Amino acid sequence: MAAAATTTAAVPGNGPHPVSDGRLEELLAFDATKAGVKGLVDSGTTELPRIFIHSPDDLPSPKDAAAPAGLQVPIIDLSGLAHRREEVVGRVREASSSWGFFQLVNHGVPPDIVEAALQGNRRFHELEPSEKAKIYNREARMNVKYLSNNDLFVTRAANWRDTLYCCFGASLNPQEIPSVCREATLAYDEHMVRLAELVFELLSEALGLRRDYLKRLNLSSTRSMTAHYYPACPQPELTMCTSRHSDPICLTLLVENAFGGLQVRHKGYWVDVPPVPGAIVVNVGDLLQLISNDKFISVEHRVLASGQGPRLSVAMFFAPNTDEKTLYGPIEEILLDAEVPKYRRVLYADYIKCFSGRGFGRDSPLKQFTL
Repeated sequence: MAAAATTTAAVPGNGPHPVSDGRLEELLAFDATKAGVKGLVDSGTTELPRIFIHSPDDLPSPKDAAAPAGLQVPIIDLSGLAHRREEVVGRVREASSSWGFFQLVNHGVPPDIVEAALQGNRRFHELEPSEKAKIYNREARMNVKYLSNNDLFVTRAANWRDTLYCCFGASLNPQEIPSVCREATLAYDEHMVRLAELVFELLSEALGLRRDYLKRLNLSSTRSMTAHYYPACPQPELTMCTSRHSDPICLTLLVENAFGGLQVRHKGYWVDVPPVPGAIVVNVGDLLQLISNDKFISVEHRVLASGQGPRLSVAMFFAPNTDEKTLYGPIEEILLDAEVPKYRRVLYADYIKCFSGRGFGRDSPLKQFTL
């Protein structure tokens, strides 16, 4: 067999680095281990495989302007909501229109539910590789699966993370969820659904609509969970835990442990989102920006790699069903005098297809749907 041809490319901090043209073979070999990045760490890897090395243009740089002091993702307190609803709606409106991100405190989700979800995540990812491999899969139709990088074969560089994925719905058999995190996952789902219903109400009111308006659009008829596990990285300066992206869905609710690393793009700066004990991070997705006609914004965010870990996060995504035949476009009731729709109407399935073919690290496909 002929040897693979090689070229030389500069890698930050390493000098010249031999790069073969056999990237696909490297991806396939990594995927075939079914052990993810945790498997690389456990094997004693001290240098990143080429597939995880990002272009310098996609990595944090000393040339990046530091965010001004005091620039902080809004923290919204939901305590006493019955008596403060107008105030809270105003804060949700401001955060969703200027940041696209906010953190909720005193949200009613018990701390032990959040902690159990995070620790269930950790217990699963720290199982023996042979146990995790039983549900390693890339099939979109699977309700429950474990994998590393769902966009592994379309993205320009892999991210340093593994994921347990669960799609909730009528077809889910709870027994499909691994036993080490089943109870915690189901309890977390139950509480996140209730919180999402409240957030959708607040967002509806923030748009000047009746409280149940967004709910009636079936914007949360599908919900899925990603439990990400980010091991300590041997060369964090060369890779990312999550490349820059905006979420293609409607709404995301996220909990994380204390390692941090999440950043949000705001006014040209990458702003750190320090973990707040007990807080749940909320972010606007692309579809909500589209139907709000840019009154709410879906912004880029990313997660930096670190030499410490593991970083844990559990995200819940709320979106229409991809079988939904509704054409989503700017809501007519919120268009002000002489205001015109900025986006064409689109099937959610078509938007997701556009996003999925790109991988992380690319610009939002929203631009392709502008009028």
